Amino acid sequence: MNLSKKQAEKLVKGCINNDRTAQEALYGLFHAEMLRVCYNYLPDKELAKEAFNSGFLKVFQSIKSFDIEKGVLGGWIRKIMIYTSIDLCRKELKFNTVSIDTQDTEDYFIAPQVLEKLYFEDILQNIRTLPFATQTVFNLSVMDGFTHKEIGEQLNISEGTSRWHLAEAKRKLRELLETLANTGTQPKERSEKNK
Repeated sequence: MNLSKKQAEKLVKGCINNDRTAQEALYGLFHAEMLRVCYNYLPDKELAKEAFNSGFLKVFQSIKSFDIEKGVLGGWIRKIMIYTSIDLCRKELKFNTVSIDTQDTEDYFIAPQVLEKLYFEDILQNIRTLPFATQTVFNLSVMDGFTHKEIGEQLNISEGTSRWHLAEAKRKLRELLETLANTGTQPKERSEKNK
């Protein structure tokens, strides 16, 4: 959501003053986008809604700390939603520590000609078939640009474990999406699970 600096400033001031109209406007402007952010990390709809509601509560409680001169309001809210989702992920996830040689973990890719044959919904649906922990690391790394060090700090895992989950996500996604693009169907074991 692109707001002018003046619009953002008016909304922020209104929220600081507990103006119900400003709070409703802020919520309405960012509702759909921020709910999608939460769904990226928490595919369970109830958990995503919990993170979303907790995130907006944090937004309203800490809006006094937002500096209009140093950041974009939407980016600030998004960051709160990501960290709120991560906090809830921590409660829901149990990561296994993995020791592997991580030199080859970044070599997986999905060819552009494969991606051209797919819709966004196909890709998102297949991301959601990944194990929860692997999906979370993938989202943090690929969707939101976190480094393995940052992911490790946020999820209380080692950088090696983060790299393994990312490599595993890329490997599985490549397999799933190539099969889907070439045949128009998901691999047998996945499609049977989805019935």
